[in-house]
Amino acid sequence: MRRERGFTLIELAIVLVIIGIIIGMVLKGQDLIQNARMKQFVSKTRHWETYMWIYFDRKGKFAGDDDRNGIIADETTSTSDVKTDLLSTNFSNLPDENGNNTITLGSSTFYVFFGNDGGVGTDPVKNIMVICVSADCATTFDTNQIQFAEALDASFDGTADGTTGNVICTNTTPSSVSTTTWEAVYTGATDPTPAACASGNTVAIVYYFDVKR
Repeated sequence: MRRERGFTLIELAIVLVIIGIIIGMVLKGQDLIQNARMKQFVSKTRHWETYMWIYFDRKGKFAGDDDRNGIIADETTSTSDVKTDLLSTNFSNLPDENGNNTITLGSSTFYVFFGNDGGVGTDPVKNIMVICVSADCATTFDTNQIQFAEALDASFDGTADGTTGNVICTNTTPSSVSTTTWEAVYTGATDPTPAACASGNTVAIVYYFDVKR
């Protein structure tokens, strides 16, 4: 009679070890991809900031500061806005190759706006960059997107708490926000209140890019 031979315990153990190694490599690869995306997110955010400063150097004012008072998007009447000003300057390449105010990484798309915080308490009005995950800045960050917020906070402030420093997380939606003008503005009554970066709570990253908060 023909004898059928099965796997030995040693052979099964070797197969399980190999499977474990493969799974570990896949998980590690996913972490590396996510880390690379977060670094790219920080880089593209700095890219947007750089172009705002280049515009300032060329024009002697920020994009969207039509009355030249140093505050972005505070005019009651204006012939220009952030988008119009930046796109009319003929930069060699904006952060978004299609000329949009977005940062797309993996399955996440972030919207970039410039404006002001409306004045927080007794503090004067300050310019800000606002980053959201929806065009109306009303959608909360999910668990994946909040990692990008933490990476930006840690890169700029040295810690990812979202409540102190020049980068904060907030659950306050801007009083006005527009993908047509790339401007987002808070009012004194609804200024961006700092909150710990958390999924389901954060609706915007607010970066005080030209002065300390």
